[in-house]
Amino acid sequence: MATVLTGLAFGASLVASGVYQPSVILGQLDLSNWHMIQAFLTATAASGVIVTISQSLNYATVKPRSCSPIGFFSHYDGNIVGGLLLGQGLALAGACPGTVLAQVAVGIKSGYYALAGAAAGGIVYAGFVKPYLAGKKKGPAPKGEKLAIHEVLGVSRTAGFLGLEVVLLSVVGASAALTTLGPEAKINPILGGLLIGGVTQGISLLSRGSLVGVSTCFEEVGESFWSLVKGQRLPGCNSILFSAAVVAGSWLTAYLVPELAEVVGVEVAPARAALGGALMVMGSRIAGGCTSGHGVSGMSLLSVSSAITIGVAIAWGVVAVKFLL
Repeated sequence: MATVLTGLAFGASLVASGVYQPSVILGQLDLSNWHMIQAFLTATAASGVIVTISQSLNYATVKPRSCSPIGFFSHYDGNIVGGLLLGQGLALAGACPGTVLAQVAVGIKSGYYALAGAAAGGIVYAGFVKPYLAGKKKGPAPKGEKLAIHEVLGVSRTAGFLGLEVVLLSVVGASAALTTLGPEAKINPILGGLLIGGVTQGISLLSRGSLVGVSTCFEEVGESFWSLVKGQRLPGCNSILFSAAVVAGSWLTAYLVPELAEVVGVEVAPARAALGGALMVMGSRIAGGCTSGHGVSGMSLLSVSSAITIGVAIAWGVVAVKFLL
């Protein structure tokens, strides 16, 4: 029930915030629409507050996300390669592993193709990419590895948390002051971010003792597919249940407040959406998380791996939209 409740809240928050729309995501990557950054960074800042309060009260202890080495060129090479693939997927599909669920729920056509591509990406990852990477020799973890940004900087967690909040809120405030909202903003994206990072993350921590993340769902889809092919027992499906609840929460919100489901802007071609869906899922799993797991959740934990993954993904998404599409 906790998983379902959190998924319902997350789906409702995605639709209410408007950040699920392809035009919002692609507009952010071509730097013409700052709706996504305002919602995303507000959600991260709110999540940081929720996490800090939870840990100070000893209610739940959530550690920074570890790096994802894949044995190519760096201890963070999985975060870099995964971030590149995730960014390319964002640029192609106008969706991420979480928002594609909301797109399907409200009937955005490209969302169906992106979801199909995401499922295919999960199958390819579970059947081929994951076993290959597992077999690669990786160097030992650096002695005394520091997983959190404040540890790297040599400051207290409180100082790191306050510094992160100042940076995030400064960017949100500057973008809000210097840009105007598009027609897809039915509510202010800052309020939408509070719903995602405050309300939904709060529900997740209170009821499950963990933070929100979506892309594991598609790995579970892949694992289930290969288990059926091999005639083996199906693996756990907790993330699939969570994602189904996200779809349900998105649909219910759109049904109750139809104006939130009024899609504005670009139409993504089917082949482009499907390819983008596959790439964003494979990138997310290689990196160990997506824009929700590494972004809203991981960055609120001051995770170095999350900052690298999301930084690379957004930067490459901008490059891809500007020069490669």
